[in-house]
Amino acid sequence: MSDDREGHGGPADEVEPVSVEPEAEPEETPEAAETSEPPEAVAPVEPGARAEAVAPPDAAGATDGVPPPRPPAPEPPRHGRMPRRNGWISAAKLAASAVAVVAISGIAVTAFAAVDLVSTAASAPTLELANEEILEGVPDIGAMDGGLNFLLVGSDKRPADGSFGDPEEDSAILNDVTMLVHISQDHSHVEVVSFPRDMLVEVPECPDPADPGGEPLSALSEVKINTVLSYGGFNCVAATITQLTGVQIPVGGIVEFYGVAALAEAVGGVEVCIAEQIDDDYTGIHLTPGMQTLTGMQSLQFLRVRHGVGDGSDLGRISNQQVFMSALMRKLQADGTLGDPVQLYSMAKAILANMSLSSALQNPTVLVSIARAVQDIDLSKVAFVQYPTAYTWDQSAVEPTESAGLVNSALQADQPIVLDPAATTDAEFGTGTDPATSAPVDPDAGTDDGTDDGTDDAGGAGEATPPAGALPTDVTGQTAAEVRCSTANEG
Repeated sequence: MSDDREGHGGPADEVEPVSVEPEAEPEETPEAAETSEPPEAVAPVEPGARAEAVAPPDAAGATDGVPPPRPPAPEPPRHGRMPRRNGWISAAKLAASAVAVVAISGIAVTAFAAVDLVSTAASAPTLELANEEILEGVPDIGAMDGGLNFLLVGSDKRPADGSFGDPEEDSAILNDVTMLVHISQDHSHVEVVSFPRDMLVEVPECPDPADPGGEPLSALSEVKINTVLSYGGFNCVAATITQLTGVQIPVGGIVEFYGVAALAEAVGGVEVCIAEQIDDDYTGIHLTPGMQTLTGMQSLQFLRVRHGVGDGSDLGRISNQQVFMSALMRKLQADGTLGDPVQLYSMAKAILANMSLSSALQNPTVLVSIARAVQDIDLSKVAFVQYPTAYTWDQSAVEPTESAGLVNSALQADQPIVLDPAATTDAEFGTGTDPATSAPVDPDAGTDDGTDDGTDDAGGAGEATPPAGALPTDVTGQTAAEVRCSTANEG
């Protein structure tokens, strides 16, 4: 921008000049008087004064023997005064200058934000994925053939400040949260699939993170999925999910403890529904029934709580996490965050400060294309799905059920996953429906007058018909449009 005090160039200098008095007419030199026609000298005119008319000659054409002066020459054009313009023209120029300044400032801020986000992301280790090569030549990552698959891992590595225990003693670098985010090619639906941490999986042969060019790590059989990160790194987790589901994963990231807390702060808190009093001494969270706004560390406690919700297992924790994630998605869309560059920058800054990204996501253009892909999506088409499992014979772990094949097929075919809402409600580890939207109980219900009103003896509605195309009831979860409530662990 220009400095108006110095008069340097710039949009602010291009204003209508103020009218000034003209400069003095230049005097004729003797040489010019001798050669010019008419051969008379005209007295100099003071600046700003008009030339006085010379007295006319007498009848004889002379005055006291002096030749009569010739008629005065026409007044020469004056060059100092600019023509006046209408006021609205000046105002328009000023407005245009202001717009130009704002536009330039906006570009500068955007450029700064992009550089700042890249530098923030670069401060964390860059993750390498073997399948990143499929992005080569793809102009828009948000519209990849078959959709985009993003692996999100939550690490239980304790922060160095010791706020969650000794970072050396209590950290095992386990992927206690493993999610696959699928964005459809036409941006019409999104699936977020959570894999239980105690699920038994087959691990393929993986490059050794400590020696990428050396001998690969051996394949493993029937190991808990949350141990794969410590065994073979992020790329090995991606390879394991690819082998399990049959979809390629070119991008992803690892979120550390403070990432969720920072995100909740950046969006101004997330409102969740609590169906019953929740008390969990392991995480220190205590919540009363009703709508509660979680922010900062309380958000992290809510996502970590296991003993105090559902059935006290990791399956109940996943259902609880889906309550939070769906509420977050509703808030982001209601507030227009994903379409607001300033808010999006604040949110991205908070996440990236506590997250490691794969190399393809170091490019701000890629991040923007992903945000644009989901900013206007119908919330009823965003499904949070728990990968279907059943307990092993000794209850020490879980393993995929036959329904897992249906989830895999939908992901591979880029088809939406349709859930039966009753499945989550009926599951031991599930969440409850929103009391505000539940049908009130009729106090007269249960009286048998011989008529069938379509309700059961308890006064509630009869068994709901599952949506068309819904998967079996061992596939639980919810959509982002649903308001579901966290339930307490009674055992």
